[in-house]
Amino acid sequence: MVIPLITPATEGALLVLYRATLDVPHELVEHVAWLLYEQRRTRNTRWRKLGCFKQALMALVHLRKNETFTQLGAGFGISQATAWRYVDEVLGVPASWAPGLHEALTGLGEGDHVIVDGTLIPIDRIRADEPYYSQKHRKHGMNVQVISAPNSAPLWLSRATPDRTQALTAARAHGIVQACLTRQILVPADRAYQGAGATFRTPYYHHREQPQHYQQFNRDHARLRAPGERAFAQLKSWRLLRRARCSTRRISTIVQAIHTLTNCDHSG
Repeated sequence: MVIPLITPATEGALLVLYRATLDVPHELVEHVAWLLYEQRRTRNTRWRKLGCFKQALMALVHLRKNETFTQLGAGFGISQATAWRYVDEVLGVPASWAPGLHEALTGLGEGDHVIVDGTLIPIDRIRADEPYYSQKHRKHGMNVQVISAPNSAPLWLSRATPDRTQALTAARAHGIVQACLTRQILVPADRAYQGAGATFRTPYYHHREQPQHYQQFNRDHARLRAPGERAFAQLKSWRLLRRARCSTRRISTIVQAIHTLTNCDHSG
């Protein structure tokens, strides 16, 4: 898909237009456009300068390539403020289709397993913003808990919380531990979840000093957890998740929207 984008030359200079490609299927843009059209029709909203397809395309450019609103506005022939409003409107549509925790685990039970892990979404903040600064990562960010299937498909993404929140605390607060226990779903998790109990299984510490069967357990455990890393790679292909420049209050909506878009992309 060919789209108009821009790049700033120097401070205060004119913006230079160029053409670029967006690595998402045409069908995905059409799908989002139809969802947006239905929302407009249902709400009987007023006329927009951009049609549903172009508005959906602009939002996908923002998520996939992390283009700024200044760049988007120039590329699509609208103002920066209008670009922000149009993207914000689109994000709410796929975000509303993201499944809840219990819906995502429907059909799973004893004998099944999922991978639970957390990922960091870096954000622009100063060091004084303590709730968002992680000593572990040495940067500011938001933490998102991800439940992945054994085939690497992301099943559920939590709302974003300050990255200072510990993984186990976040998993309990989001209800992940209890939901998996209720359904007797096995959860291979890393050491950050040690102490979760229930159906969570974590690797042994100091396994080189332990008997051979402990070492084999850790190797098998690592293989079970590997699909979770591939799920992160799928999500981070949407470059906005590599560095978010928006308000922390909008990140949860962005995460839910990307979850829906990722599932649509792979199902298509």
